[in-house]
Amino acid sequence: MKRIVSSLLLIFALSDAGSQHSTRQSVESSPLTKPGILLYSATKGFRHSSIPDGIEAIQKMAVVHNWKITATEDSLYFSTHDLQQFSAIILLNTTGNIFDSSSERALQQYIRSGGGLAGVHAATDCEYNWPWYNQLIGAYFESHPAIQTATIRVKEKHPSTAHLEGTWVRKDEWYNFKNLSPTVKVLLELDETTYKGGKMGTSHPVGWYQEFEGGKVFYTALGHTKESYTEPAFLKHLEGGILSVMRK
Repeated sequence: MKRIVSSLLLIFALSDAGSQHSTRQSVESSPLTKPGILLYSATKGFRHSSIPDGIEAIQKMAVVHNWKITATEDSLYFSTHDLQQFSAIILLNTTGNIFDSSSERALQQYIRSGGGLAGVHAATDCEYNWPWYNQLIGAYFESHPAIQTATIRVKEKHPSTAHLEGTWVRKDEWYNFKNLSPTVKVLLELDETTYKGGKMGTSHPVGWYQEFEGGKVFYTALGHTKESYTEPAFLKHLEGGILSVMRK
């Protein structure tokens, strides 16, 4: 009888140990939490018809990179608490005054805590009365000529430009800028001799990056047209820029 009881206790003990081991294995093999990206496309001025194309293109990138995209035009996401869940913020063709005072404070805290921001095209057409934003994004939009083909010079190798040769010929809406920050590091520069309507002379940046108050910033002036968001070279440029600012 004692021998039978001992055998049963041993069986129960082994069964319980196997159950605990299975549980640990399932927890350890569970997928890591996806990096969160806030994709913000609010407009209080001109609205680009390419915004849906941009959202769709970035969502496709998210599948490849296992990102969790929150695409929104709701400024309530810009709270100190909510922003901390995101590895990066993308401002996709935003225009006008898109932040209230509370959102401004939250964005500042996010950047100062090591957050990353990628601005696309009209992200420089925002917040003209907020000097801190000008320093963050690197410049303000001033004007643009008609959409046309131009030559871009690649100034520096970076995750957003590593796939490009020394020059890049493409069609887009070419911004002229004002209040260009001297702290930005220029990635792409327009050759104004190759198109009409440039106002910045021999130094006309259209892509740059910087480290700013503890955070990372990437900006590309490209991305006005719908066609941009199916163009492999541009998508690789944008993808590299997003990856370069993501908080680890």
